[in-house]
Amino acid sequence: MEHLLWSSGASDKNKAMVQQLQRYGIIKSTKVAEVMDSIDRGLFVPSGASPYYDSPMPIGYNATISAPHMHASCLELLEKLLQPGMRALDVGSGTGYLTACFALMVGPEGRVVGVEHIPELVASSIENIKKSAAAPQLSDGSLNIHIADGREGWPELAPYDAIHVGAAAPQIPQALIEQLKPGGRMVIPVGTLSQELKVVDKKQDGSVSIRDETSVRYVPLTSKDAQLQDPNRDPLH
Repeated sequence: MEHLLWSSGASDKNKAMVQQLQRYGIIKSTKVAEVMDSIDRGLFVPSGASPYYDSPMPIGYNATISAPHMHASCLELLEKLLQPGMRALDVGSGTGYLTACFALMVGPEGRVVGVEHIPELVASSIENIKKSAAAPQLSDGSLNIHIADGREGWPELAPYDAIHVGAAAPQIPQALIEQLKPGGRMVIPVGTLSQELKVVDKKQDGSVSIRDETSVRYVPLTSKDAQLQDPNRDPLH
């Protein structure tokens, strides 16, 4: 894959990982670099893995944490919609890494919601975040993780300026489009065998434009039961 640029030579340090992503032009924004530097990926990857290599890592339950270059790419695409005071939704929040990054970007005056349908991942992600720089937002309630079917979003705090989806849907869920604020943006992988990372922008009049950003390979966005029963999930991102 063209994005696996430095997997064999990645440092085992979070700062070096961020600097390498900057050198390859994946991170362009100073804010994204600061946030990824502040949120130590090592806190969100199971022990025994290599958290700073540019590779996805299994996290159990047929789920993964995406490769650092994908997290960086999604943060870059959403940066303008993750300004202080804005609202963000992270669908398929997994170990909580990107959710924590969102929380630092929108600050305590914003709101961030992670939704994940595996209860054990929700519990462990909360513990991960407690050890991270996003712990204050978890304590003050501006960051929450919920057990829920991500395909339905989290309507209680909608609309959202930014929505990120960390698994591939066969088509864009209508519920997520409805929960996107006018002027907001969603980043979502779409497809089955062939997948594209799509950027969905909702205009002020409510109309939606969709463009393809890059080819990707994610695990499917599916039901909890289907996810736990699928032995052939082959995640690349």
